[in-house]
Amino acid sequence: MAFVKDMLRMWAHSWKRFISIAMITLLGVAVLTGIYAGCRDAFRSTDRFFDAQGLHDVQVLSTAGLSNGDIAALRKVNGVAKVQAERSQEVTFDLDGRKSATMQEIGTNGIDQPYLQEGRMPKKAGEIAVTRKFIRDSGKRIGSRLTVTPESASSDTSDTSDTNGADGTNETNGTDEAPSFPTKLTIVGVVLDPQNLSNPDGYSAMTSFRSTATTDYTFFAPSDGVTGTLYTSATLLVKGAAAESTFDESYENTVKQVTDRIDGTVKTDRQKARRQELLDAGNKKIADARAEADKKFADAQSQIDANRQQFNQQVDQIVSMQASAAAAGAAANGANAGATTPQLDETTRETMRETIIAASPELTQAKQQLDQAQSQLNEQKASTEQTLKTKENELKTSIPQVRWYVQDRQSLGGFSALKSDLDSIQSLGNAFPIVFLLVAVMMSLTAMARMVEEDRSLIGTYVGLGYGRLAVASRYLLFALLACLIGGGLGLIAGFLGIPAFLLVVLQGMYVMPGLRLEYDWLYGSLGIALFVVGVLAATIYACVQEMRQTPAALMRPKAPRAGSRILLERIRPVWNRIGFLGKVTARNIFRFKSRLIMTVGGVAGCTALIVCGLAINDTVADLGIKQYRDIYQYDLMVVSDDSDASAMRTKVASDGRVTSSLDVRIESGDLTVAGSGDGDSGKAGSSGSESIQLVAVPEKHLSDLGEMVTLQPVSSGILGTSGVGKIGSLKLDDDGVIVAQSAASALGVKAGSKVRLTNGDGVQATAKVSAVNRNLIGSDVYVSETYYAKLFDSKDAKNTKNSKSSEDSEALTWNAMLAKLSGSDTSQTDYAESLEEDSSVMKAVSCAHMADSFKFDLMGAVVALIVALAGGLALVVLFTLANTNVSERVREMATLKVLGFFDREVHHYVNREMMILTVMGVILGLPLGRLVGGMLTMALNMPSLYFEVEVKPLSYVIAAVATMAFALLVQLFVNPVLDRIDPISSLKSVE
Repeated sequence: MAFVKDMLRMWAHSWKRFISIAMITLLGVAVLTGIYAGCRDAFRSTDRFFDAQGLHDVQVLSTAGLSNGDIAALRKVNGVAKVQAERSQEVTFDLDGRKSATMQEIGTNGIDQPYLQEGRMPKKAGEIAVTRKFIRDSGKRIGSRLTVTPESASSDTSDTSDTNGADGTNETNGTDEAPSFPTKLTIVGVVLDPQNLSNPDGYSAMTSFRSTATTDYTFFAPSDGVTGTLYTSATLLVKGAAAESTFDESYENTVKQVTDRIDGTVKTDRQKARRQELLDAGNKKIADARAEADKKFADAQSQIDANRQQFNQQVDQIVSMQASAAAAGAAANGANAGATTPQLDETTRETMRETIIAASPELTQAKQQLDQAQSQLNEQKASTEQTLKTKENELKTSIPQVRWYVQDRQSLGGFSALKSDLDSIQSLGNAFPIVFLLVAVMMSLTAMARMVEEDRSLIGTYVGLGYGRLAVASRYLLFALLACLIGGGLGLIAGFLGIPAFLLVVLQGMYVMPGLRLEYDWLYGSLGIALFVVGVLAATIYACVQEMRQTPAALMRPKAPRAGSRILLERIRPVWNRIGFLGKVTARNIFRFKSRLIMTVGGVAGCTALIVCGLAINDTVADLGIKQYRDIYQYDLMVVSDDSDASAMRTKVASDGRVTSSLDVRIESGDLTVAGSGDGDSGKAGSSGSESIQLVAVPEKHLSDLGEMVTLQPVSSGILGTSGVGKIGSLKLDDDGVIVAQSAASALGVKAGSKVRLTNGDGVQATAKVSAVNRNLIGSDVYVSETYYAKLFDSKDAKNTKNSKSSEDSEALTWNAMLAKLSGSDTSQTDYAESLEEDSSVMKAVSCAHMADSFKFDLMGAVVALIVALAGGLALVVLFTLANTNVSERVREMATLKVLGFFDREVHHYVNREMMILTVMGVILGLPLGRLVGGMLTMALNMPSLYFEVEVKPLSYVIAAVATMAFALLVQLFVNPVLDRIDPISSLKSVE
């Protein structure tokens, strides 16, 4: 019992150490669990919401729309649970200018169901549900009416599809009709689109660099009132996918099995079948038109023949009459007595006809009219036949190849943005606790070693009395364990309640996540505390072992003073001789006690590094947009059109007179895949993964012009982020390989010389060689020459372009995009890009000036602020622990100084000067260490289409240094009263 009482008394006396260990554990556990818990809560709530609303796992789009045959084929694919055919139509309306919206039919098979937020779901024709963004922008409310106008090409299929293919469908297919929606609308509800969780009422909507919406708003309408048998898309649910978390790799693998099956067989077969349907429909229209024309011509010919027969009968009657009259006259003269009506031969009769017609103006005019009608009819027959033959010949070329686009949830801008945001934050949450753990172990070792050393005589007494070393060590082990458990328990509260609540507030400012709730993970929380318990107890065991390996007699005697020794500075006589007495004492105290030096400098350096690292991430994100859209992209405008509108788009841009120089290219959405086969075809053995890319094909004659529009600068990944950057202009695009963007190469482990698999806009795959990796921070561009594109994807027309000099070379690849440099200010360039998007020939126009100014990453900024605050708290605790340990070690020294006549302020200065010097040394070491850790984090933040090129501004170094020094000064306010309370008499009593 006395042993226990003494132990409790010792614990109470060491309450400062207890608080220090508990606070360090609290901060470490909070960082370890807090960011993880916040991201996990967001992941789980979003996954539940997607499952409840039936968000599609796979979406199939077609440039020619989807028919019932396509839907039936998709239902037969192994692994498909549900298929829902969907119809949509793009419309326009007036809302402070021309605005566009997508009329979306609410599916009847439970897929992609909008989430009702206010009002009711539409049920009748003419009723619609709108998003909150529309309510905010328009000022309308439930019950308001709206009139819309369908766009000419209303069978839009996707932002990557060829809308002209759909138009061609409408023109040639008489059996399938494009969807049509009512135009007189009434708002009955406000809903949340599960495909876009962007919060329009928050402080930050979806960041512009990841926005993929092609219209301003989405209106949801019931099937009632919707006509048309042509579907714009088909959405699928995959068997077993709902049981997996949509953000896990297992879910992606489950869905990929189905998409691979669709791509492997159904896609190719149905593309061919659909195009044949269009050809058959076109041929049928031509055959129907020929039959109708033949019928009309036959009727006209019959009419002309009847009129000509009547005319001939009239003339024949006159001929007969004249012949009879001539015969009667001859009979009267007796020339031919007894003669009857003469029989005229054909020659004579025809001569008489012509004479009679010529003698009669009326008959002459009638004959001319008949001849003219016959001539016109013959001309019409020939012209119609020629037109029909021309249409037959042009039919195959006028109907483009049908393209299917098989997409998963990653293609949804809202989904991919949320996932990339949470993944990046979770990566930070996995990296920073390591530093907290290392600092916690160091501080625990310092505190517990001092605690054990203070009780060495007591330890010797207990061991001499027969107490086991384990029983004696348990006094300190239980002390450390209790501090860790209390601090860890409080850390779990902060980690599963406080930090997640903060993160979710920030997230809800960017996204709408219904049903969001905080959840506790018993396993992760327990492991989090256990990690710090093991670390702190290991440090405590080490401290106990170091002391208890001595005999009880040695322990009960005072510890011998450290033997005097010279420090390095003493050997530099010119410097040493000029240092005052107190300065020499300070220098000896700093450098002779190596453990205290290492612990103090290491602890301060770790905290400073965390602050610098947090600020580095903030600086890096802040400069991403400027570096990409001002430095890397030299062009001011990118314009993309459909293939059939490419010529009209270029004519439109050229006629505006804003372009100073331009480069025609072909842009397709595709994929870059690295297979983990380890056979040398990948960037590194065992690497794997896929990245959505923007495939940019450059005309063979203008390969050298690419460097004028994009800064070509080879890079090689390094531990410090952007190390290994080559000279600007030293990289050239050729026919031996592709140039891959750094953002994609870093995520997939691709380097120059690697073999990757590219998928172009038609879904055709090919293995390509990577000739170089280009510096690129936002987006994943892959540049390829026209000739190498033809070699990869077997474009027969393109293969002939290198040897062909005809003017038809440009038909090999359709240059559907333009990179252009513009004149005028940034504002005028942004306005011009917006005006271009109103043109029917332009599918997308992007202004680099607008992108550079609007790039934001608000969630990362909030997390950086949280990390900097926690790092600051850790620095404060570390300095407080080290300062108190320093004072407790030197109580007799401080008492001696007081006896020698030092005033309290002089004692303060004597002690605090050492701490400030050690703090400065820690800061000096921590600043470059923070830059190093920030560079290493770029490897952890492998976000889709983003590469973090570490940038640390000088102000950030200043802030980190000033903050750490401010914490040191604050700690002095707590230490000085402790120094004042030191009693020289009791402190200098002999231990014996």
